[in-house]
Amino acid sequence: MLCRCSLYPVRILRRRKRLLPETDGLHLPQKYMYHSLCTKEFRRLSPRVFLISKSHGLFWCPPALRCMSEAATGPIEHHRQRLSAWFSCLPSEERHFGPSFALDSIHVDPVINESSVEEILRPKSDHSLLTPLNRRSITVAELFHPDSSGKPVRNVVLYGTVGTGKSTLIRKMILDWCNGRRNEFQLIIPLSCEDLSQVTAPVALSRLILRKYLHLRELLPNLSHNPGVLFILNNLEWMDLDFRMANTELCSDPNEPFPPSTLLVNLIRGYLLPEASVLVTTRPSALNRIPGKYVGRYAEICGFSDMELQKMYFHVRLGHGDSDPRETENLAEMLSRNLEHHSQLSAACFLPSYCWLTCATLHLLYYTKSGDPPTTLTGIYTSFMRLNFAGEILDITHPSKISLMRYVARTVGKLAYEGCRSRRTHFTEADLNRCFQGDLDSEADLNLLSVFRTDAFRFFLTPCVQPGQENLFVFTIPAMQEYLAALYVVLGENKTTLQRLGKEVSEIISKAGEDVVAVVNVLSKFLPLRVFALFNLLRVVPRLFGRVSGQNRENIAQTMTAEMFREEDAYNDDVLDQINSSILGVEGPSLLQDSDGVYKPEAFELFPIFMAGLLSHQNRALLDQLGCSIMNMSAFEITTALKKHLLRSSLRRLPPSELMDFLFFLYEFQNEGFTAGLVTSLQDLDLSNVSMTPLKCTVVATVMGGIKKPLLEVNLGSCHLDPDAIHTLSPVLWKCKTLKLCNNPLTAEGARLVAEALEGNRSLTNLSLLHTDLGDDGADILASHLGRNKHLQELNLAYNGIHDEAALKLVEEGARHPTLGRIHIYFNELSDSGLQALQSLGDVRVLVSLTEGADASRHWALILRELRANAGGWDHEKIRAHLTLLLRDLQSSRELTGNLFRKVRILRVERKVKSMLNRIQQGKF
Repeated sequence: MLCRCSLYPVRILRRRKRLLPETDGLHLPQKYMYHSLCTKEFRRLSPRVFLISKSHGLFWCPPALRCMSEAATGPIEHHRQRLSAWFSCLPSEERHFGPSFALDSIHVDPVINESSVEEILRPKSDHSLLTPLNRRSITVAELFHPDSSGKPVRNVVLYGTVGTGKSTLIRKMILDWCNGRRNEFQLIIPLSCEDLSQVTAPVALSRLILRKYLHLRELLPNLSHNPGVLFILNNLEWMDLDFRMANTELCSDPNEPFPPSTLLVNLIRGYLLPEASVLVTTRPSALNRIPGKYVGRYAEICGFSDMELQKMYFHVRLGHGDSDPRETENLAEMLSRNLEHHSQLSAACFLPSYCWLTCATLHLLYYTKSGDPPTTLTGIYTSFMRLNFAGEILDITHPSKISLMRYVARTVGKLAYEGCRSRRTHFTEADLNRCFQGDLDSEADLNLLSVFRTDAFRFFLTPCVQPGQENLFVFTIPAMQEYLAALYVVLGENKTTLQRLGKEVSEIISKAGEDVVAVVNVLSKFLPLRVFALFNLLRVVPRLFGRVSGQNRENIAQTMTAEMFREEDAYNDDVLDQINSSILGVEGPSLLQDSDGVYKPEAFELFPIFMAGLLSHQNRALLDQLGCSIMNMSAFEITTALKKHLLRSSLRRLPPSELMDFLFFLYEFQNEGFTAGLVTSLQDLDLSNVSMTPLKCTVVATVMGGIKKPLLEVNLGSCHLDPDAIHTLSPVLWKCKTLKLCNNPLTAEGARLVAEALEGNRSLTNLSLLHTDLGDDGADILASHLGRNKHLQELNLAYNGIHDEAALKLVEEGARHPTLGRIHIYFNELSDSGLQALQSLGDVRVLVSLTEGADASRHWALILRELRANAGGWDHEKIRAHLTLLLRDLQSSRELTGNLFRKVRILRVERKVKSMLNRIQQGKF
């Protein structure tokens, strides 16, 4: 629902091994070629045909387009095939999700409301955006129907704020015409106003069409007499039109050259090709560039203002691909329920573009697979910005020509940053005015702010829908606040007044210094040497400012580190779980409330992670297309300072969820050298009780996979690991001395992976597979591979449903092992005879019971400690049955022994077991 419409063909000539646009009178800038939508990907298609993207890049083109025979089809049919091939091309952001995400298969029509001149001219406040208006809804097919008075409609203006789906709707409309689903027009000719704004020389309309659509050359002579032609003028905000007769010449001849703005004015007036229809798309701020008398119908595209359209989009979008249909249906159902109960989320999904972002995030969270190209959360958000804002100028009439995204980074980014610093997500009108109006110096700047409020304000901020807070504003998507705050910091926009003034003074003095030095070089033969000392000061000022800038980058590094290791955030869920909860909701009480129902302060843990991601090379390249450049030297200096601060902070032992966030921070950075220098400081990897999704497994494997020295311990207990997760994590699991995989559903297949990894392993000495559903098959697999390992010292297979035969086979193999000294096999399905047989095998110590003959086992405290640590996630009925049997064995041993000290020791163990039984029966584990 994001991309602006149309791809346009360009003929390219090969000349002296260089590719030059064939302009034939179209005087384009040297680096400019006709383009359309979204990506900057250069792919060679054929010696003569390229498809140019919105940011001067190329799309992949289907082979059918290159093999098509022009002679076999008529011009219009050929035109349909060409447009269909071009408009069906997917940008890289869509191709990442798979080929099934073609527009025809996932499109949901947004709401379109008929509007009027009076409504357009009526002033609107930011809060009025949520007030529903009583207007007539129309479909795309009704855009050119006669108006309410029966008058034919020639010109239609389709307008909407950023992200409502204008361009996608036009793209779908053209594809429908190409596929024969729209027959009210014989010919559709799309033109990009962004392209036309770059044309500086006069050009005839027929020549302009010919250069874009050469295959229509046979139709051009009769174009003025054909009533079934529709011109689509996309993104009118790129053109500064003047409909005054004194300033714009009249033109009725399509073969007479005029500036593109003159051609558009006369086309809309109906003086040029009066039989043709015109569909204009534009942002609301440019509506006044066309006088109302020339517009037959105003239609506002309102996105998915109906919640049922949101649900339909999510079902269609999530239902495509090669994912498990049951999982997809479950995700869609959870998302639908959250939309119904979370009105703020539903308000955000009013924008189709945010529905796209939601699906892209869910795709990352749930459909990441081992071996897929690395995809980061920051990359998704930056690509999302590029799809919506690449090449967009906020106001083409403003002298600064500032990119829309750069303006957002300076203003909305400032608001987002101040909110992160003060831990606030709700903002007053005064907060907005302070951030938006702080640097207004002229009428032009005030007009720029007005354009932003009209076109893009709602894309980022929306009135709060919670009762009693209707006068406050929140970010449309909560994570967007942290992304824009990170962008504000990384771009260096959070400078002090002294730093801003110092930069301006430095640039002035530096320029003056260059001019003066040139003069001094001429006068050096006539002036005394001491005079030159004054002029040398001019060269010192830029160096001093360079040090000030360096201090600012040091501050950025300090901010990232401080936010990454905030003490008060230490016991939150990891950020990936937080994102999942915000999209799909949570069962039971809100995680943002404590036991007394009081809301906890916001954590903002994505803020530092986004800062790290924005410094990666890939995201800096995307930001450059948005007009938000981060210089290589700046990124290098920030990275150098950051590494120094992180090395000091990362040596602390972090809670598992915070450690997961730190690893995700390094993953988003996408800098192998930087990551390798930091993970070497880690001694342990404790991620116990962190729900390890496929994405988290990929993150851990990517970040820790290159570690050289073995870790002392890796604890992945109760992490919901399955055999696929073990396969993904294999580069990390076998580079440690102690590995804990307890309470994970590994099954026998997981045991096979573990057993294969044990062969020849020299680092692993302690392995815990307690409660991993191995069963007899898993125990047999481990027994058959155990002899090929020479360094394992302790193996825990407790509570795995192992019976006598498999247990005996495993322990017998362990008895022959050169280093294995202890095997835990308690809480398994063993008979009394099996217990006795296991206790009498070889030198290996078998922990199978709380008793050893007529005495308590010397390891009884270890066994009960393992039970106490893990019983929370176990089947309490089974544990109660096992403890009852152990208590029976203790009582039997106490009766058999005549040693008073042994009786006392056994009684002590009995009291511990009875206490545990009582706690289990009361549900306190």
